[in-house]
Amino acid sequence: MSNPHRIRAVSLAATAVLATPLLTGWTTGPATGAPSDPTANTAGQKLNWKDCPAPSAAQGGGSAPAPLPDGSRWQCATMKAPLNWDNPKSGTIDIALIRVKASGPPSKRIGSLVFNFGGPGGSGVSTLPAFAQDYAALRTRFDLVSFDPRGVGRSSPVICENDQQLDAFFQQDATPDTPAEKKTYLYNTERFNRACKLNSGKVLPYVRTTDAARDMDLMRQVLGDAKLNYFGISYGTELGGVYAHLFPGKLGRAVLDAVVDPTQDSKQSALGQAKGFQLAFDNFARNCTQQSTGCPIGKTPQDVRSRITALIKRLDSKPIPGIAPRLLTQTAAVNGIAEALYSKDFWPYLTEGLQQAYAGDGKVLMLLSDAMNGRSDNGQYSNLIPANIAINCADQKARYTTADVKASLPQFRAASPLFGDLLAWGMVSCTDWSVAGAATHPNVSAPGAPPILVVGNTGDPATPYEGARRMAQALGNGVGIELTYHGQGHGSYDSGSKCVQNAVNNYLLNGLVPRAGTVCY
Repeated sequence: MSNPHRIRAVSLAATAVLATPLLTGWTTGPATGAPSDPTANTAGQKLNWKDCPAPSAAQGGGSAPAPLPDGSRWQCATMKAPLNWDNPKSGTIDIALIRVKASGPPSKRIGSLVFNFGGPGGSGVSTLPAFAQDYAALRTRFDLVSFDPRGVGRSSPVICENDQQLDAFFQQDATPDTPAEKKTYLYNTERFNRACKLNSGKVLPYVRTTDAARDMDLMRQVLGDAKLNYFGISYGTELGGVYAHLFPGKLGRAVLDAVVDPTQDSKQSALGQAKGFQLAFDNFARNCTQQSTGCPIGKTPQDVRSRITALIKRLDSKPIPGIAPRLLTQTAAVNGIAEALYSKDFWPYLTEGLQQAYAGDGKVLMLLSDAMNGRSDNGQYSNLIPANIAINCADQKARYTTADVKASLPQFRAASPLFGDLLAWGMVSCTDWSVAGAATHPNVSAPGAPPILVVGNTGDPATPYEGARRMAQALGNGVGIELTYHGQGHGSYDSGSKCVQNAVNNYLLNGLVPRAGTVCY
């Protein structure tokens, strides 16, 4: 089998809607630098594009992006945006951008195509170069552009605990069963949230999705585009829907892929994820047991489920060696399983990881869990999880108690025997957050906006398929145009489906809107 470490490079494409422990989260970032004139006209600024540096630790580390096969080089710049959009004179925040210019003739160029790969908390500056070849067809007429949203990567990243503290944080039992375990879990959550306020308190109130949407409209102006052309994936679909609501007349062509349900509150979203990940796991188990060579982790789908249930139960009291000196805990194992369900390409790694875990070796499952949590091979964490938590807590009004979790556990366990407990306990992540949440759910109604292509995958674990229809309906009649892909994994365009890719490409490149209700296999 090929080296499973390649999973780490791919994990941000999945852009986990799961976070601490398996739930969308929030962010906090260090103080931003104000310019000498905080009242400067940010819309009139000129971007200073330069060769891109190596990614920062908060962006995930690694090497500077290599030129594309045709020799085109990546360029990076920093955009100044108001820290507080409701009081633009209060200072600015830096927004990191990356681009590669269109490959086709200038006469055919449409403009910029701005990507958000999701999370929230994923660095677009790091992710776009890793997957640019997947969008080579779109690059024939668009400059490909992405960015680190405020609170993420190089855009005043939310920083909470240090790497050693995060190792301990992710080793904890996030599905507490006893009063002592519950006390420890709640204490660790509160301590994490206090660290976020201490280290990033200045930016925490200003990392809402509405703030990021306003940043994108400023980006549109600074890039010189009359309309924003946009490709949003996972949480990026929520950001795109919010942009359409705020700036319907400024939207050009937009694709929303792996769609967040905009009608749900945070509990409903977590419950939907429990169902989605259980469906994806059941599909994985069925696929494994149908292989002609046999399935090394069970003879039938029920056998696979039973053996994994027994493994997870054992790990609760007896963790096994993972990546030294860390042990594979119950929580890390469930996180690792979830990470592997983001793409069918990861299923062989999950099979290998489970087979090894049965034999007492937790390395592969821990590697998958590390990818979920943004941990690199050298033990450094990106700020994926802190940013995820900060943005979600700034967005979501609900603040749940342990009594809410206790009342909800039967519902979550019925939705997913494997993932239910972890997602239910994740509901308390925002309870002690220092900033109040903005709303129960995002407003994406966009009357007057042009058609927006909304692509849902029937096997998507992290953003269940039903969300695509609800997004299309919430955007408004004639605005949300739904396309269905019958597949597996998180997202559709990168699944390899020529049907999906042709529909998206024809829409973005030529303005040809697919018929509503189009189905791809």
